Amino acid sequence: MKKQRQSIPTEQRYSIRDFDHQFPTNDACLEYIKEMRWPDGIAYCEKCEKECKHYRVTGRTAYACEFCGNHIYPLAGTIFEKTTTPLRSWFHAMFLMGATRCGVSAKQIQREIVVTYKTAWRMAKQIRTLMAEEITLEGSSVEMDETYMGGKRKGRRGRPPAGDGKKTCVVGMVERKGRVVALTATDATRETLHGIAQERILPESVVFTDELISYAGLNEINGYEHRRINHSAGVYVLGDVHTQTIDGFWSLVKRGIGGVYHSVSKKYLQSYLNEYSYRYNRRNDSQPMFTSILEQVSLKAGQELKSPSAEVVENPAGSSQEPF
Repeated sequence: MKKQRQSIPTEQRYSIRDFDHQFPTNDACLEYIKEMRWPDGIAYCEKCEKECKHYRVTGRTAYACEFCGNHIYPLAGTIFEKTTTPLRSWFHAMFLMGATRCGVSAKQIQREIVVTYKTAWRMAKQIRTLMAEEITLEGSSVEMDETYMGGKRKGRRGRPPAGDGKKTCVVGMVERKGRVVALTATDATRETLHGIAQERILPESVVFTDELISYAGLNEINGYEHRRINHSAGVYVLGDVHTQTIDGFWSLVKRGIGGVYHSVSKKYLQSYLNEYSYRYNRRNDSQPMFTSILEQVSLKAGQELKSPSAEVVENPAGSSQEPF
């Protein structure tokens, strides 16, 4: 049997040569953002009180109204606002984060775009804010599962006992052949899991889980049809009853975090989950991942962004792991 060659679909191909050709300068990056927010430079002028054509102001990240000269700023309200890092370096970092399935460390970004580690870590953190999404799963069949991330507990396997602060509970839900949602949670109690299901899974869906007692009673809310697979008995697939899809996503996340980032604090874990979920949800898109991330700049423009912390968490102090 001839082995089938795997290739990236033509519409998803975007190489570093494509990037260099499309964005050779900072001006090209600024023009791209302007076109995303105000196509052809047509924007509302507060002074003229009408839609006007705006032209680039030489030497500034601003565009001026053709009539009164009032300025608009494409970077205002975006993650690039007030940045002193070249805009093309930001775009290059976004390209790197979109060109991988498993993530890229701040150390790698530092080497690629030649900035300090603190700057690279801050840039990656800000880019992850673009990947945060509020999704309600609409598939008729949804798998739900919980897992634990964090430090290893020597000599013990399975779910940690209540009050174990070493690991963070993460709840995941995925549409079969569709989208995924992954959220950090305080615990895996019935109240918590049922609340997350009600918030993120469309009513009257078929929900597949394992035998964890906290899932009991899902069939009593939102019209869910609850079907369970008994992992403790060594049964993982029974007809169409399984949680293999969400288990596959957990494998991708854990191998990525363990192999690339080495360690992620509880404080920032949700942003990393957002990153992996964002890429997973766009695995079949008809455009490059880099383009999808760029589109979020315009969509999220104006949203309040919290100032980044100087705390470095990919390689915590005292860790035996060195950043790659």
